[in-house]
Amino acid sequence: MKLKQYQVDAFATRPFEGNPAAVCPLDSWLDDELLQAIAEENNLSETAFFVPAEKGFKLRWFTPVRELDLCGHATLAAAHVIFDIIGYSRQRITFETRSGDLFVQKRGELLEMDFPASPPLPCGFSEILAEALGKRPLEVWASDDYLALFDSEATLRAITPDYAMLCELDLRGVIITAPGSDVDFVSRFFAPKFGIHEDPVTGSAHCTLAPYWANKLGKHTLTAKQVSRRGGNIACEVKGDRVLLSGSAVTVMETEITL
Repeated sequence: MKLKQYQVDAFATRPFEGNPAAVCPLDSWLDDELLQAIAEENNLSETAFFVPAEKGFKLRWFTPVRELDLCGHATLAAAHVIFDIIGYSRQRITFETRSGDLFVQKRGELLEMDFPASPPLPCGFSEILAEALGKRPLEVWASDDYLALFDSEATLRAITPDYAMLCELDLRGVIITAPGSDVDFVSRFFAPKFGIHEDPVTGSAHCTLAPYWANKLGKHTLTAKQVSRRGGNIACEVKGDRVLLSGSAVTVMETEITL
């Protein structure tokens, strides 16, 4: 048995930037253990699998160690494959997922993802978090992840976390953020409990970042940059309880999996 698989750089305008994801189109679901084994073999932050469904497609995401409830860059990568490789004729894709229905549509050269917002709430300060990051944040908030605010992009770039200590925290991961020098805000994201020390560009984190910065800056349309080593840009718009995240993607590799 052979399966087609594509490696796509999401939130990228050329190869080897943004966040790589593997995308595997299926006619029907394989056994969960096999899906996890494929993701472990790929050893990327996420592998996306999709099957045809009544509304459009059912979509699932796996890190090398477990399945996720939501993943932005692998959704963007899957939509890129459906539009640009499979040749899907409609302008909007509906994905049925563990986080409800997600929507992706073409907006010129960009793909716009419509995701549920996950605004953070202020939370008690964690000394473990400060020690793990090596610097005390100005503020700490929480949603699916901790969100720690710092004063500048330079401070953010200089942080070298203790990943073992981050694993002691109770939430999925840690977002660190600061005002940007040429964008509204910058961020980095760490999720070592999910097998991802630092994720290059994280769509799901921007479901928290966009509402936070929209409230802080008093504007609903925002420009963002994730300042990992590879880096990537995300255009954000907050619309009520939804967040629109836009970016582009590039196919880097086409392979076959032999089972």
